[in-house]
Amino acid sequence: MPEEAEVETEKLHEAIHEELEREGGAFLKRIALTTAVLAALAAVASLKAGATVNEALVLKTEATRLQAQASDQWAYYQAKGIKAAVEKASQSAWLAAGKSPSDESETRLKRYEEEQKEIERSAREAEKERDAKSREADELLHRHHGFANAVAFFQVSIALGAVAALTRIKPVWLASMLVGLIGIVFFGRVL
Repeated sequence: MPEEAEVETEKLHEAIHEELEREGGAFLKRIALTTAVLAALAAVASLKAGATVNEALVLKTEATRLQAQASDQWAYYQAKGIKAAVEKASQSAWLAAGKSPSDESETRLKRYEEEQKEIERSAREAEKERDAKSREADELLHRHHGFANAVAFFQVSIALGAVAALTRIKPVWLASMLVGLIGIVFFGRVL
């Protein structure tokens, strides 16, 4: 019997493995590249989230300080009002006795009223500044939430990329890219 023709399967098998590795390697490179880009975006978004929340906390602290300053000014305003009321009562006592109050008494009363006007202006100015800082902090906190949401989407996207790399399932990688795109949208909206 004639010998059967031997087909060198080892070379064929090796060629098939090389082709699979080459195709799988290109797929893995695409996954690695997109995952690296998403990781870099996640890092930037994370830094931005931290920076905005820190700045918001500083502004909220400043707003609280300004509120305390305004409260102190209002207490001082009331104290001047009490002094003015006491001075008026003193003047009334003099008038009830048929005597005129001293010129010093009238001077003190006018001084208290003038001081109250200045104190009120200062208190209202502190409240206005407090409100501005508080609004700015609220806007920063809103931005912080946008950055934090972007980071969350980037992290899910990176995890899906890892699953795609391990399983070499292209739809998982496409899902990873879609979730990453959502993260990019969140990131872009708050920049």
